[in-house]
Amino acid sequence: MKSNITRDEVLKLLMEYNKEPFHVLHGLTVEGAMRWFARELGYGEDEEYWGICGLLHDIDFEMYPEEHCKKAPELLKKAGVGDDMIHTVCSHGYGLVSDVEPVHEMEKVLFACDELTGLIGAAVKMRPSKSVMDLEVSSLKKKFKDKRFAAGCSRDVIRTGAERLGWSLEELMEKTILAMRSCEETVNNEMESLGM
Repeated sequence: MKSNITRDEVLKLLMEYNKEPFHVLHGLTVEGAMRWFARELGYGEDEEYWGICGLLHDIDFEMYPEEHCKKAPELLKKAGVGDDMIHTVCSHGYGLVSDVEPVHEMEKVLFACDELTGLIGAAVKMRPSKSVMDLEVSSLKKKFKDKRFAAGCSRDVIRTGAERLGWSLEELMEKTILAMRSCEETVNNEMESLGM
């Protein structure tokens, strides 16, 4: 897997279409998580590609929420992004806003962890530490069961994501927490350097 676009170009592109710190933070977090999953699942040589897909996945969400995953191909093609990466980006919205099905393991991971990183991020904000480092699966499961907590994070998508990967919900939660722990400091430092 080879990207036609560098990580620096991707970050500029993301920030061209996303001005809200929340959306940039989410992109950086999913990028970091995807990099961890690439290494963990034996795709280490494709870590950069997995990360770039994570960083780009919500490229059109802030400016074009009604066209999420539909506007992305146009924005990405204009930037020189290849069709395989566009397919991956669009597949994360499968069943909700996209009919592009996640096929490759990387696409299934992106589909599963995108929504879950949002739920974990919301849970982390409620913690005194404001860090994922001391978040345990048991605590996350309680938040998951509370439908009012982070109501915008679809529990069905998270469950379906785990099933598509052949993992239990608990396994997906555990891995995603570890993935977010691996990149929390880097993400926070980058947000600071971006002035967000």
